[in-house]
Amino acid sequence: MYKKVSTNLNFVEREKETAKFWKDNDIFKKSMEQREGCPTYTFYDGPPTANGKPHIGHVLTRVIKDMIPRYRTMKGYMVPRKAGWDTHGLPVELEVEKELGLDGKEQIEEYGLDPFIRKCKESVWKYKGMWEDFSNTVGFWADMDNPYVTYHDDFIESEWWALKTIWNKGLLYKGFKIVPYCPRCGTPLSSHEVAQGYKAVKERSAVVRFKVVGEDAYFLAWTTTPWTLPSNVALCVNPDETYCKVKAVDGYTYYMAEALLDKVLGKLAGEGEKAYEVLETMKGSDMEYKEYEPLFAAAGAAAEKQHKKGFFVTCDGYVTMSDGTGIVHIAPAFGEDDSNVGRKYDLPFVQFVNAKGEMTEETDYAGTFVKDADPQILKDLDAKGLLFDAPKFEHDYPFCWRCDTPLIYYARESWFIKMTAVKEDMIRNNNTINWIPESIGKGRFGDWLNNLQDWGVSRNRYWGTPLNVWECEGCGHMESIGSREELAERSGNPDARTVELHRPYIDEITFTCPDCGKTMRRVPEVIDCWFDSGAMPFAQHHYPFENQETFKEQFPAQFISEAVDQTRGWFYSLLAESTLLFNRAPYENVIVLGHVQDENGQKMSKSKGNAVDPFDALERHGADAIRWYFYSNSAPWLPNRFHDDAVTEGQRKFMGTLWNTYAFFVLYADIDSFDPTQYTLDYDKLSVMDKWLLSRLYSTVKAVDDNLNNYKITETAKALQSFVDEMSNWYVRRSRSRFWAKGMEQDKINAYMTLYTALVTIAKAAAPMIPFMTEDIYQNLVRTVDKDAPESIHLCDFPEVKEEMIDAQLEKDMAEVLDIVVLGRAARNASGIKNRQPIGEMFVKADSELNVFYKEIIEEELNVKNVEFKDDVSEFAGYIFKPQLRLLGPKYGKQLGQISKALAEVDGSAAKKQLDTEGVLTITVNDGKIDLTPEELLITTTQKEGFVSQEDRGVTVVLDTNLTPELIEEGFVREIISKIQTMRKEAGFEVTDHITVCENGNDKIRAIMTDNADVIKRDVLAEEIVFDAERGYSKEWNINGEKVQLSVEKR
Repeated sequence: MYKKVSTNLNFVEREKETAKFWKDNDIFKKSMEQREGCPTYTFYDGPPTANGKPHIGHVLTRVIKDMIPRYRTMKGYMVPRKAGWDTHGLPVELEVEKELGLDGKEQIEEYGLDPFIRKCKESVWKYKGMWEDFSNTVGFWADMDNPYVTYHDDFIESEWWALKTIWNKGLLYKGFKIVPYCPRCGTPLSSHEVAQGYKAVKERSAVVRFKVVGEDAYFLAWTTTPWTLPSNVALCVNPDETYCKVKAVDGYTYYMAEALLDKVLGKLAGEGEKAYEVLETMKGSDMEYKEYEPLFAAAGAAAEKQHKKGFFVTCDGYVTMSDGTGIVHIAPAFGEDDSNVGRKYDLPFVQFVNAKGEMTEETDYAGTFVKDADPQILKDLDAKGLLFDAPKFEHDYPFCWRCDTPLIYYARESWFIKMTAVKEDMIRNNNTINWIPESIGKGRFGDWLNNLQDWGVSRNRYWGTPLNVWECEGCGHMESIGSREELAERSGNPDARTVELHRPYIDEITFTCPDCGKTMRRVPEVIDCWFDSGAMPFAQHHYPFENQETFKEQFPAQFISEAVDQTRGWFYSLLAESTLLFNRAPYENVIVLGHVQDENGQKMSKSKGNAVDPFDALERHGADAIRWYFYSNSAPWLPNRFHDDAVTEGQRKFMGTLWNTYAFFVLYADIDSFDPTQYTLDYDKLSVMDKWLLSRLYSTVKAVDDNLNNYKITETAKALQSFVDEMSNWYVRRSRSRFWAKGMEQDKINAYMTLYTALVTIAKAAAPMIPFMTEDIYQNLVRTVDKDAPESIHLCDFPEVKEEMIDAQLEKDMAEVLDIVVLGRAARNASGIKNRQPIGEMFVKADSELNVFYKEIIEEELNVKNVEFKDDVSEFAGYIFKPQLRLLGPKYGKQLGQISKALAEVDGSAAKKQLDTEGVLTITVNDGKIDLTPEELLITTTQKEGFVSQEDRGVTVVLDTNLTPELIEEGFVREIISKIQTMRKEAGFEVTDHITVCENGNDKIRAIMTDNADVIKRDVLAEEIVFDAERGYSKEWNINGEKVQLSVEKR
């Protein structure tokens, strides 16, 4: 009737069959069509780039991004899930450069932009097939047949509309600004890109002597970037700090900050020698405009050429006393603070570094990369006697996240979006988002917004969305074009309606300047590819040119999720563009994901050899096991330590338990040809155990629903795991005999219907998390017996909570039973008495006494003849009291000896009782009575001989370990039955097979088996017991010290 269920827990092959079933029957498509016309719940998929391979972190993002939409679909929502591909940007160019053997922009332009762009377009799809296979294997459902692609002209045209809207608001501007710049890539980076590439590095800094004009003295100034010294034009001090002119023991006279004298000059002095003598003290502001000689002649020549004054002391509050000398060198072309000072004092602009990051011909280091020039510059300064020190220091320095080249801060013309103008709107919109966890939204992301910088949106590259600004080559007039149609009208060129919106094709479209009549050409820059990904909410629909209603329905998204590094990537670009264009948040709920690490908490990398191939992991464990690990292991935003043992353990505890419970049901339901469609679940006829399981079932469904509705993923997993554990290890174990009963009595029907309801319902509740296994269970349990049921579990509604079946008191009482059983087992273990050995009596002290039904369960579970609840079990334990010396010593001093003596003489049980009821223990010493609190006492519990106790959370159990001959004999019987049952399995008998049992070689065992033959035969399905014989499958056993040969033979 049912398909036979293998208990093999390798689910990989079964998952492949399930994935084929979904594909062959268009289940994902049907799940979408089924919800057409329902309320919309929008999920945005952050686009991966298809020219890079998936890694194990992508499994985490995929399984979180898949699970919530599955849940919302089952809850009756239409959940659009449009896949997307991020296709532009420098990583694609670098891949193509490598493939073509090119190096840098010059060689790209020699090769030709047209063939280079065509190669880029091919390259982006390099691993498309791998990504699609990966997504299918993981069970990630998204519309991959109709994805949005960021290089498509419709997508770009929507971006042009957005950029023109920003232009019209006066927020897109061209500026001369210090930008983080990658000399290898030849392009500036946005602040959120810079944040992705910091590394700790050790470098040499420089403390340099700048000769004061007209004095035999030097300013001591510090810099961490020696390569900027040839471009020095000023020094800077803090106007409010104290500075000194000192005579140092090295023979030089220096100006520097008072607070740093000892730190900098102290090492000059020998033992018992003063390092310096203070000649004069002044404020930083007193030194303003004090002049010094140029460090390098070329800088002086450049200043003269610009007719600007330089090489004097300036003042600014950014100079601190935490490091260096309190005097910093100023090179306005290479730092934001330097640039600000340069503007304030109208300093010369000297930039002796070219766009490749090489020193220029004005210096003695022409053609040398800036970082490589550092040691040469230090050597030359030392030779001139101008280098005071070159200490090594460690600091975090930004590297290009794409090519790993050190960035330089570099003055250049760039295009910016004036984010500072919408800072308050950004903060307000961010405050409407439900960040999970909240600390990311208010902390990491919130702090980022509080220090918002203008977005450097242009890139001096080729493969990207062209910046839609045309500039007149005559008068400099500029216009932003917002659509193909506008470009066609403006240019009078009909080709503009169909031209590909990429370089070099778009650059061929020109038009006449309305001001001077000369030609207007598109500016050469392309835009930051993060603008592409941030545009996906509207650009995926080609909004506003079409699909306006669709966009309105699907904006903002109810849910997005990506890794924590996207706080300065996609999360930011989405919010920035949405604020600029619509002044609202583009997503309502965001789950931030932590990074996946190795088992030691180390970052995974190929170079370390600790990277996990996601395809290998999926082939080993299957998708559900890895999905479950990520859901249950830790909160999603914390780092996940991924390793095989952790995945296997999670699979065993949850999936294995659920699968074995399902297999148990199928095994017996098939034997009995039990068809659940022929029966109803009659609640009033159910046993207490059945009602308990159904109460726990619907309490769990309620918890799962509430948790998933609030994006609480680990809490959902815990609720499911707890229920499955109790269903298997409590309900099924307690109800096994009901399934073994002959015939089809009402009690057996109740057991079947209860377990069937629990399995099908919990499978539906768990379907968003483990979609493969739950589909297997559903197909076998539901579709085999009901062909009219939905074709797939993923076409079912999420189970409704039947409140009338939830009995909180019943669950509370059963929870107390479970607590008592756990403590009873611990007491048994402590006593060394086997579980099959009956015990005469157990005493329980708890908050409330359970009724006879629950007492009988405890007795059966713990193999105890009688359970008695008592208000006081202190008679079974002894207590030894000692003073807590740390507290009582200072308090009572010399009386401590008397207190110790008095405590040693108290009646332990009576003292414990007084302490529990009154909160203090009163003792008598020579000087009178003293009240002692529990904190002031060390209390040791001792066991009364013949009794073992365990206590936890207000519940105490005491086992009477004194065994009578009758109890010992019954223990033997249970051991004999267990051994025979083991032999039945080892011999490969079916559970329904009847057998003959033989015993040979032990008179004591023979006597026990003779006296208890009926019980043994009933429990092991034996027709007879034969003594002094061996038949069939035979084995020697040691039963409680008695050696015996037992045999089993199928009848």
